[in-house]
Amino acid sequence: CSFDRRPNPPGPRPARRRKVSDRGLQLREKQRARVTYGVLEKQFRKYMDMAKRSKGNTANSMIQLLETRLDNVLRRLGVGKTIWATRQIVGHGHVIVNGVKTDISSYRVKPGDTITFKEGIAKVLRDNMEQNAGHNVPNWLGWNPAQLTAKVNALPTPEDVPFEVNMNLIIEFYR
Repeated sequence: CSFDRRPNPPGPRPARRRKVSDRGLQLREKQRARVTYGVLEKQFRKYMDMAKRSKGNTANSMIQLLETRLDNVLRRLGVGKTIWATRQIVGHGHVIVNGVKTDISSYRVKPGDTITFKEGIAKVLRDNMEQNAGHNVPNWLGWNPAQLTAKVNALPTPEDVPFEVNMNLIIEFYR
């Protein structure tokens, strides 16, 4: 991981690194989440403001906002290997949400939405899915790989996130 460091800084003399401050830990966690979801700082701040205004737990709201982005949903389905690959599929207009062509990767899907693909991209998607063999689709998504259709069954929970993220540190960073 690019965030892990050796105990000593580079150079001839082995000096100890300074202890990372609380603010530094918060910044590192925010940057880790931001890079994982492929979101720019302005977009991430906007999602944080939306999560703060929503009712309920701010951390859960933030996770739901980030996880229900269309590019991230396609990555969770295993259609693309990376967030950038799925963003390219969306940006080229190959995705249809509820019968309407969608080329906005930040489109937020809702429970009950149906995601399908144009016919011309089927071969590429099947090749991508073969490369991602053994990929587990989360419970909040329904996926039919034979017909290349997906359905959003529910909103994601923090347990559905496949990596460790401490949203409380991120929320404290923006206070």
